[in-house]
Order: sequence, then structure tokens, then C-alpha cells
Amino acid sequence: MILVSACLVGINCRYDGKGCKNENIITLVSRNKAIPVCPEQLGELPTPRKPAEIVNGDGYDVLIGLARVINTKGVDVSDNFILGAQKVLRIAQILKVEEVFFKSKSPSCGCKRIYNGAFNGKLKEEVGVCSALLIKNGITVNSIE
Repeated sequence: MILVSACLVGINCRYDGKGCKNENIITLVSRNKAIPVCPEQLGELPTPRKPAEIVNGDGYDVLIGLARVINTKGVDVSDNFILGAQKVLRIAQILKVEEVFFKSKSPSCGCKRIYNGAFNGKLKEEVGVCSALLIKNGITVNSIE
């Protein structure tokens, strides 16, 4: 069993209230080989919600309190991102998941590139909060553009 970003299945859970279907991921879920998760919704954030970025670090830094996840209104939503990551990790542990496929660029799911924290549309080579927690716990995280 693997976990996948719920938005990749077409579930409208992204910050903007939309999904972003990926046919390969949809096929995995339809064949009962994958389970969709949304760390931000599991972290009790609403949909839609204000866009958020990791400021002054990456997902690893957020987990140890050195960086924060801030939305476009200046609200610190770090605790929500950490809570969602912890819930996804628990699901992964219960299901004995060894691999996930997550949406790129997300401050939760991004595992190759995330936005740089300046809300200017630029990316940096870092990981999001959920990806960082899963990687720390030995789970392979793959990025889907």
C-alpha cells in the first residue's frame, strides 16, 4: 500500500479548493493500491484556505521550531501543518507504508521543490513539513509535478 496526495486523485482539497488529477495516481487508488491523504485538511485547515509558505527554512526546520509556515495574511499555521504531518505518519505506520507520491511545491507535500517563503512565485530545493516527517521516519517520498 502507498499513500498519495488527495488532490492528485481529483479531490478538491488544495488551498484554492481545487484538485489536480493525475491519471496514474487515480489508477492506483481505483485498484486499491493507494490511499489518498491531505495533510493540510488532516491538520484541520479549511478548504479553500489562504496560500501558505515555509518562511526561513524547510519542513525539517518547521518540525524543530526553527522555521514557520505562514499564510498570505501573516497567520502562523505551523501547528496545523505539523498536526497534519503527524496524522499522515500515523496512517503510514498503521498501513506499513514504505512509499508515498506527493504533489510537488506544496509546503506540506513538496519533496523536491517548495516555494521560497517570500510569496513571489519562486521555488527552492527543499521539502515540505509532511514530507520531512515521513523521510525522517524512513518512508520514501516521491514528487509528482
